[in-house]
Amino acid sequence: MHSYINFMTIGASIGGLRVGDMLVQLFFFLVLLMLLKKFAWGPLMDKMQEREDYVAGEIESAEKSRLEAEKASTDAATQLNQVKQDAQKMIEDAKTAGIKQEQDIVESARKEADRIIQAAQADIQNEKEQALQALQDKVASLSVLIASKVIEKEISEKDQEQLINDYIKEVGEER
Repeated sequence: MHSYINFMTIGASIGGLRVGDMLVQLFFFLVLLMLLKKFAWGPLMDKMQEREDYVAGEIESAEKSRLEAEKASTDAATQLNQVKQDAQKMIEDAKTAGIKQEQDIVESARKEADRIIQAAQADIQNEKEQALQALQDKVASLSVLIASKVIEKEISEKDQEQLINDYIKEVGEER
């Protein structure tokens, strides 16, 4: 047996390498590697893959959220600009309506003033015509009165002048 042990030992000196021990250790090492691969390395790799997928999903989700936020920001800016434009248009429309209303009020006041002036002028004309008519009536009645006085009394030239002056004074006082 000793020869068999020597045969299995490479370098038969002290501390030489034994092939049988090496083969047994190699066998158990391979068994250990297979067990590690099956029970440790496989689940560990599965967990690492799971973690990698989770991180990739989170990164993708964050990127998607960032893109959505950018889109929402762009939409909000667009809407804000639209609201500003609408507000500016409303202000301009209100100014235009105010100016138009002001012009309408001024035009209406101008027309009312013209109407009042025309009515006043018509009233003045009527009053003037009535005064002239009254004056003509008075002149006619005074003429008749003078004529009746002249007929009643024959008068001299001096009396006629006096009568005419009196008549003129009467007419002047009645105005």
